[in-house]
Amino acid sequence: MSAITTHVLDTARGRPAADVPVTLEVRADDGVWALVGRGLTDADGRLRTLVPAGAAIEARVYRITFDTEAYFNTVGVTGFYPEVSIVFRVRSASEHHHVPLLLNPYGYSTYRGS
Repeated sequence: MSAITTHVLDTARGRPAADVPVTLEVRADDGVWALVGRGLTDADGRLRTLVPAGAAIEARVYRITFDTEAYFNTVGVTGFYPEVSIVFRVRSASEHHHVPLLLNPYGYSTYRGS
């Protein structure tokens, strides 16, 4: 399992959000973002492979971006947020970091999961 994972739940539909495009980036000391990994959520709304196999994460600031517009288009819904970006800090690279997204067409929330 990747050291950084995510899970997207569509709270309006009451089910996992499948096939949501997700990117993960890390911020360098100069403030420039670099791509770490990308993928699509599975049928259960999960993405466990954001960090490539064998790659280590560092204690840095990361940004995970969800292409919510692509998802809403596939389910035939007009949403307000075309994308959701969550910026978070990894303080201990040895820990697992799970960043869930609870999503609906006009709102979203997140938290540090387990």
